[in-house]
Amino acid sequence: MNPWRGLKEIPHNIWILAFATLINRSGTMVLPFLALYMAKDFGVSAGSAGLVLAFYGFGALFTAPIVGKLSDKLGALRVMKLSLVATGLMLFVYPFITNYYLILGYTVVWAVISEAFRPANLSLISTESEPSKRKISFALNRLAINLGMSIGPVVGGILTTIDFKLLFYVDGITSIAAGLFLMIAKFETHENLSSNEKLFLENWDAASNIGETENINPASSIKHQATIFKDKFFLFFLISLIPVNIVFFQHIGALPIYIVRDLGYSGAVFGFLSAINTVIIIFVEVPLNNAMAHWDDKKALALGAILCGIGFGLMAVWEKIYFIAFTIVIWTFGEMIFFPASTSFTSSISPENRRGEYMGYFQMTFSIALMFGPWFGTEILDLFGSKVLWTITFILSAVTVVMIYFFKKNEKTLQVKNSK
Repeated sequence: MNPWRGLKEIPHNIWILAFATLINRSGTMVLPFLALYMAKDFGVSAGSAGLVLAFYGFGALFTAPIVGKLSDKLGALRVMKLSLVATGLMLFVYPFITNYYLILGYTVVWAVISEAFRPANLSLISTESEPSKRKISFALNRLAINLGMSIGPVVGGILTTIDFKLLFYVDGITSIAAGLFLMIAKFETHENLSSNEKLFLENWDAASNIGETENINPASSIKHQATIFKDKFFLFFLISLIPVNIVFFQHIGALPIYIVRDLGYSGAVFGFLSAINTVIIIFVEVPLNNAMAHWDDKKALALGAILCGIGFGLMAVWEKIYFIAFTIVIWTFGEMIFFPASTSFTSSISPENRRGEYMGYFQMTFSIALMFGPWFGTEILDLFGSKVLWTITFILSAVTVVMIYFFKKNEKTLQVKNSK
């Protein structure tokens, strides 16, 4: 049995989006090395370096719900094109800013523009995929992300040994290239939005009705909430994601500083360690999610969260580089299970005419974690040391598991309250 068979059934337009993501992510190297750039090139403390990432998360936090609504009303494809090109231009300017406080402000603006791509992309993927194919479509999207990320950080790590500023130029070029690709790509029939940016509203019903009785959670029948904050079912789910997301974002916050500053390895070593994560995802995530397609999303979420906690938590036990590589393998499996399941579950419980908005709020959980996670991790690393930090990551992941268990156990109660 071919574990990649599900890829054959993915729509043409999803492949276009995945290729654009691949182009963009192949040059993604600024964000993974931003904390190191601030700590080594600027000479600020780990906590101050983490604060820059916190400001990025702050900008991303307010972008997600706004862009979700814009995607529903104006056109996700247009949002994606503008985001990519504008992001590239902003990255060209970034290395010329020499004042720490100006960097904080500029980082917020960069985040607002850059993060506009994500919820728009998720919304378009949701719309262009049948409910039964959404999980594999999201897995393909993550495959494209990680195929690119297997290149970007490795090249970025090498470039750090030459000049940190090169990271910004290469990242900017690939971002603009991805935007140009979307401008010239030939989308099929109604999805060809370049001449009519009314978006895909006409396609909402057609894409959502296929197999919805089998795949859509009963909570999604609540389609006319005046505000998303009345959807207790969805809000509790979002809150449960935040602790493990905070853990995951240590891979761009505390982890690179821990490996380079505390353990004494080069940025290139960190880049190659990052590649372990992405290479595994490239070869394993799609067949893994295809094999787990019959799993209940909440069961997959719990398994993924605990694997993330074990992976990061084990770094408190031993500091050898090969052991750290082993822990990366563990939390990578958690990542491969957790994130496609969380995206699929969000799509399944969101009203079809507000899916972009729901995806925007779903993206907010990452933004909140990005705003607090790296800063929190780097501060703990500076104040209490690595063993305390990695122990806390295990505890946070366990909190998510407990919340998912409560969520699953009280699902019917939450749905009843939500319908009142």
